[in-house]
Amino acid sequence: MLYRQKATIHPLSVVEPGASLADGVEIGPFCHVGAAVVLDAGVKLLSHVVVAGHTRVGANTRIFPFASLGHEPQDLKYKGEHSTLTIGADCTIREGVTMNPGTEGGGGSTVVGDRCTFLANAHVAHDCQIGNGVIFSNNVMLAGHCKVGDQVIIGGGAGIHQFVRIGQHAFIGGLAGVENDVIPYGMALGNRAYLAGLNIIGLKRRNFSREEIHELRAAYRLLFADEGTLKERLDDVSAEYTDLAHVNEILSFLREGESRSICVPRSSKDHN
Repeated sequence: MLYRQKATIHPLSVVEPGASLADGVEIGPFCHVGAAVVLDAGVKLLSHVVVAGHTRVGANTRIFPFASLGHEPQDLKYKGEHSTLTIGADCTIREGVTMNPGTEGGGGSTVVGDRCTFLANAHVAHDCQIGNGVIFSNNVMLAGHCKVGDQVIIGGGAGIHQFVRIGQHAFIGGLAGVENDVIPYGMALGNRAYLAGLNIIGLKRRNFSREEIHELRAAYRLLFADEGTLKERLDDVSAEYTDLAHVNEILSFLREGESRSICVPRSSKDHN
């Protein structure tokens, strides 16, 4: 056994030979830790937690009952190839959360950043890449191959389509069905989701200045104006806001899109 004596393991739990448990790991009753699992310092499995496969959990992450991490991906193309799930430090993973490792077709890895919070019954599918400080509310469903930027908040019951990108500091409303990419700092609502402006409340909470928010608002209005094509508007905004980092993040995000269309505001016709 590779786990250290300073780890605390309840006698009613199973830790398979080969598992690596760092100092300060606490494993409560009725947990199962697989042979290829790595738990970094201070990880806590409260009870009834299963961690399987080639899964690494970062330091001081807490995992609540009935979470299932690292079992084979829910992808019919998966044939048992080596793949990994990596979860960052200081995360909170609440009851019933499920996370799957990657697949050969998606790069072989699912990655979750630091300081993330996943509330009850949220799901992270295979080959997803999630940034730091992300919050998934209850019952969020993230399909395979999605990319979620730093500080994103996703409301309860939202469903995110395969290959969708959500830019940093975006907000997704509860029960939203997100089929298209959501720009950084954007707010998407509804089924099917539409872009409802910028995540102003989130920007204020994260200490963006009044000037920065004003600049983002002005750039947003230009980007999603009725005149011209999106490419023409991208060029116009790029020329006008050359030195503004936050605006350039949105422009880069839009230019990098490949798999999905962009989530856009409702047109005036949609309200009639």
